[in-house]
Amino acid sequence: MAAMAAPPPAEPPVPPGRRRPSLLAVEPLLFLATVSLGLQGPLATQYLWDRLGAEHGYSDRNGTESAGCGDGNATADPLRQEVEALVSHWNLYINLGGFFVSLFSVTLFGPWSDSVGRRPALILPAAGMALQTAIYLLVMYLELHVAFFLLGRILSGLTGDYNLILASCFSYVADTSERRARTFRVAILEACLGTAGMVASIGGGQWRKAQGYINPFWLAFAASLAATLYAAFFLRESVKQKKAAKLFTLSHYKAVYRLYTAPEHPSCRWKLALYSLAFFVIVTVHFGAKDLYVLYELGFPLCWASDLIGYASAANYLAYLSSLVGLRLLQLCLEDAWVAELGLISNIAGLVVMSLATTTPLMFTGYGILFLSMAATPVIRSKLSKLVSETEQGALFASVACVEGLCSLVATGVFNSLYPATLHFMRGFPFLFGAMLLLIPAAILGWIQIWDSKHNYNHFQDASLSPPKD
Repeated sequence: MAAMAAPPPAEPPVPPGRRRPSLLAVEPLLFLATVSLGLQGPLATQYLWDRLGAEHGYSDRNGTESAGCGDGNATADPLRQEVEALVSHWNLYINLGGFFVSLFSVTLFGPWSDSVGRRPALILPAAGMALQTAIYLLVMYLELHVAFFLLGRILSGLTGDYNLILASCFSYVADTSERRARTFRVAILEACLGTAGMVASIGGGQWRKAQGYINPFWLAFAASLAATLYAAFFLRESVKQKKAAKLFTLSHYKAVYRLYTAPEHPSCRWKLALYSLAFFVIVTVHFGAKDLYVLYELGFPLCWASDLIGYASAANYLAYLSSLVGLRLLQLCLEDAWVAELGLISNIAGLVVMSLATTTPLMFTGYGILFLSMAATPVIRSKLSKLVSETEQGALFASVACVEGLCSLVATGVFNSLYPATLHFMRGFPFLFGAMLLLIPAAILGWIQIWDSKHNYNHFQDASLSPPKD
């Protein structure tokens, strides 16, 4: 009887007349989801400003823009300050609500996808983002209370939110790429993030000025719905050995915990921790600096108008594409770790120039120096994925997605508090502070690479000196 038993097929047979999904490219899904998120974030904040401002008798809908170079000593409008505080508080509630809910759902669905496959962990969060956008549209159409924004964010968080899409997409690439080519495949995914962010930031702002909030949010809804349909009907499953697994069990959380406490090789434990620390610092600096660019450019002495700010935003997103090209070229002559070091040098130098920028050409010079600044994160993601087995990729990238969400909260708290506190002696000090922080991951990556080189050399020497076996 045992000889007659056959192993189960990797995938169920396709019914006659039905075409099997044949695409192994997860990049379109990440692009669509990022466009949806990139449209929703800034537009939701602006809607909150207009809605709460109108409810409290303060509105900037007359088209006038406050000058960024006004008298800093002038008494601020107390009503404007009240509206700013309200918008800030609601943004905080929405972001914190989504983060803490998704923190538990991502670490649940991520390890679960190691067993049941990546597609369910892509369909659920994409559908959740579509549901969130639909609730935002209802708030705008029916003028419901803005607290429904928080409800939509929580419902999206229950399905994993954008963080689960990130985790599942990077896991998918780890499943379908060879170890040698994995860094470049991860860099392509990150380039999709930059391209989608550029499209959303430029297109969404201009569209809102021309037609208001409703139509851009319909595009965000269509993008998230298209991502859901792509995952459901066009994307091939990447997990080769699927198996049934319970969803609501603590074993999924234990899988994430075991990554850092009981990996396959003892040396992987401290490498996982150090790479995660380096990733945390780099992404925190990225988020923190990005939050301050517009404020820095609006203020004295740059005093930029909206057109220059738009060009600078495009230049910032172009760093994703230039880093992709630079990474590919540098890989021809350097190991990945040294490419990451060059990326960090580019990031540090660009931030130092920006911290000292008092003219428009110097500020754009800083953006130009950042051309390789996004090369470090794909290298770290790739190195992390190589430290764990194929059946732990979902758990790994779920933890990385949670770290990335934590980076956003820390960056907002630290850099947005540091900027007003240092205005009196150096407006660009937060950028200089970020450049100094980046010395930490530079030291970590360099030390690990040197340790690996020495370890591999000693292992080779021991092998060559050992007596031959009979």
